[in-house]
Amino acid sequence: FASIFQVAKTNTTVLILGETGTGKELVARAVHQASNRRNRLMVKVNCSALPAEMIESELFGHEKGAFTNAFETKIGKFELANHSSLFLDEIGEMPVHLQTKILRALQEKEIERLGGKSVIRTDIRIVAATNRDLQKETEEGKFRSDLYYRLNVFPIEVPPLRERKEDIPLLARHFLNKHAKNAAGKVEEIGEKVIGQLMQYDWPGNVRELEHVIERSLIGAKNGMLKEVHLPAKNKRMALQSLASEYIQTAEEAERDHILFVLEKCRGRIFGAGGAAEILGLPPSTLNSRIKKLKIKSKHQYSVK
Repeated sequence: FASIFQVAKTNTTVLILGETGTGKELVARAVHQASNRRNRLMVKVNCSALPAEMIESELFGHEKGAFTNAFETKIGKFELANHSSLFLDEIGEMPVHLQTKILRALQEKEIERLGGKSVIRTDIRIVAATNRDLQKETEEGKFRSDLYYRLNVFPIEVPPLRERKEDIPLLARHFLNKHAKNAAGKVEEIGEKVIGQLMQYDWPGNVRELEHVIERSLIGAKNGMLKEVHLPAKNKRMALQSLASEYIQTAEEAERDHILFVLEKCRGRIFGAGGAAEILGLPPSTLNSRIKKLKIKSKHQYSVK
């Protein structure tokens, strides 16, 4: 969040790095929403989802008659994103022959439609994301080094879920609330055993996998509590074995530690922009109630009303 707010108000190009499912698009949207361009829609292009022969037209547009079946003029994503942000998702999948045109568009801030004769000036903030090691790919000649350095002005690395397991209880509850309507009955709680299993799993699919697991597990949940979670068989056995030999925090302990961690980072400030309530996504009154209930004491002074 510090990196997001530091760069958001500038026009600097941002490169978001992280494994699949870590939430790179959410980071991109946060950069856009905190920027001076937030009143315009952020335009997104998934570079891995388009056939190679369509990417150039998708990005830069084309004039009527530019190629077979070009029956009308098409506005490309660069034009659509003028005065806004353009999110190039999975930029590492961009074909090498198009990387030169992307570089020119970034450097010169101008484009040409396919079949067009005029130059179109653009004012775009580029946010790119990839799950690949672009530095390694530049060394191997798979990605242009000049484009890499142009994109890598302000990198933001999103850590995998296995490196921030303290977030799992909060994320699990968030997804429970989001998908509870799919349960057979009203489900409001997650059993401590389930939290323990979730904490022991390595989450190769990261936050996206966690959401899918919670959603799937809720389908058979009953009696107001999620008591069983559907993890891949091998990892589930490992998690249960680990539970037998290691102490696992209860959900309440994990929540207490996380709130205390955020309070320390905010130097005890609860209210206002950048305060603990805003970072945790809670109303200040709710956070104060949790502080009281969990008997949290910070070395910093803070207001509890």
